[in-house]
Amino acid sequence: MEDLIKLLGEFWSNTGFALGDYRYLMMIIVGLIFIYLGIAKHYEPLLLVPIGFGILIGNIPVFKGLGLAIYENNSVLHYLYFGVTSGIYPPLIFLGIGAMTDFSTMLARPMLMLLGAAAQMGVFITFLGALALGFAPNEAASIGIIGGADGPTAIFLSAKLAPNLIGPIAIAAYSYMALVPVIQPPIMRLLTTREERLIQMEEPREVSQKEKIIFPIVGFLLCCFLAPAALPLLGLLFFGNLLKECGVTERLAQTARTSVIDTVTILLGITVGASTQADVFLTSKSIFIFVLGAVSFGIATASGVIFAKIMNLFLTIKINPLLGAAGVSAVPDSARVVQVVGQEEDPTNFLLMHAMAPNVSGVIGSAVAAGVLWSFMGKYI
Repeated sequence: MEDLIKLLGEFWSNTGFALGDYRYLMMIIVGLIFIYLGIAKHYEPLLLVPIGFGILIGNIPVFKGLGLAIYENNSVLHYLYFGVTSGIYPPLIFLGIGAMTDFSTMLARPMLMLLGAAAQMGVFITFLGALALGFAPNEAASIGIIGGADGPTAIFLSAKLAPNLIGPIAIAAYSYMALVPVIQPPIMRLLTTREERLIQMEEPREVSQKEKIIFPIVGFLLCCFLAPAALPLLGLLFFGNLLKECGVTERLAQTARTSVIDTVTILLGITVGASTQADVFLTSKSIFIFVLGAVSFGIATASGVIFAKIMNLFLTIKINPLLGAAGVSAVPDSARVVQVVGQEEDPTNFLLMHAMAPNVSGVIGSAVAAGVLWSFMGKYI
């Protein structure tokens, strides 16, 4: 009988119930919230559902040394996580994004690219704020990029500059990306008048196929000569777009925008979620990162809207300032939010097509910003 009791005691001590504490329960609740938001509210389900389930996987308490946890060198999860820590997954996602993206609205009105650039103010202002809070320069740079609302770029830069912060930075970036429909509208309404929200945009010119083919080549050369450190991201982004537009590689483009990006999204979501292991993730730094991420995202949205209003001071034909909110690179959610807020005032006002111009330029802008920060902060690693 004593042996049976001892055996049962050993069995109990090996279970997650005995090994865990309140921190794991807290993170499991967060994972369930992510899954709920993805399924019930349709907030970026392709991201939140894998990440949410990954959080559940990462917060099952296990014995150290058995090769189960994501931070153990010989575990399966650790091998999969290598794609995050080495920066492999984000460029592959950019390849798929490039193969899905139509840059014609941006080429039709290049002036709207400035709104994508203006939204990057959130990145650099938050970088300064993180420095003021005592983060090291390399960590501050990684936190600042959350303001670009670009999860893959945030992960890529964190992997290079602050690998110890990948978990909280990735979760913060994807959380705010998913909450675009909640966070952006109040800021947009606060900074614009009803008359400004009613402005209708003129039809853009038609962009030729030749322009669409030339753009990814010229865009790649210009951006990467400007910020060589952005090469892994922008190289695959523009290559994917060339596959889409050149007309002779449709099969490759189809693979990039379906099989490749879907597979990588699953692996990225699961491993990023699993990296939130409670005993590693729940720190004061994580809390500061979430607060700074929210500030960064708000500043980025406001910067785009304000810059659009400034542009209107010099334009004969005004642009709708709501378009500035699409300068963050949450494609295409922030463009959809512009459409929704604009149609609240006038159901006949169709802004989605125009909002895609600053939206896709924001993707390029956030990658360039990450390249600039990496080139300056790499010495602090």
